Amino acid sequence: QVQLVESGGGLVQPGGSLRLSCAASGFAFFTYSMAWVRQSPGKERDLVASITSGGEVTNYADSVKGRFTISRDNARATVYLQMDNLKPEDTAVYYCHRMGTAAWGQGTQVTVSS
Repeated sequence: QVQLVESGGGLVQPGGSLRLSCAASGFAFFTYSMAWVRQSPGKERDLVASITSGGEVTNYADSVKGRFTISRDNARATVYLQMDNLKPEDTAVYYCHRMGTAAWGQGTQVTVSS
């Protein structure tokens, strides 16, 4: 079955960096656009970044442009989110999402705090 397994979250100080990974299995990863979505307590899920199936096109929320980078390795069926210059408002659970479907990972917590 379809599985998306995130890793790489944790506690980091403001200005720090984290790299999230999402390992996919159970489907033809290279044919799907993928995304990272985050949810803060009491708020709805917001799209952070997306990437097309071949990695040619990426899109970012205005709040993370210039700080976050989405990438993918189709040979490893993995999508990444490099997060630099993290801010307290980036604190959220980050989910990996196969776009256009109901497939989601379990989420990984990112906390930015001094």
